[in-house]
Amino acid sequence: MTNSKERKSLGNKIRKLRKDQGYSQESLADKVGFHRTYIGAIERGEQNVSLDNIVKIAKTHKVKPSDLLN
Repeated sequence: MTNSKERKSLGNKIRKLRKDQGYSQESLADKVGFHRTYIGAIERGEQNVSLDNIVKIAKTHKVKPSDLLN
């Protein structure tokens, strides 16, 4: 599977927010309703994340979805 620059950028932003807010991958996954391995795959840029899931992650971090995509 190829990792696009955009997916890696999104993953890096999510990882930074997660760490800044004190979440582990597991605690973030529990809060959002995803599996821990899915969060890891997103952060590594391996997962093409749906808009619905971007919105869920953004709400959990109390940011706008556009903040994750800019």
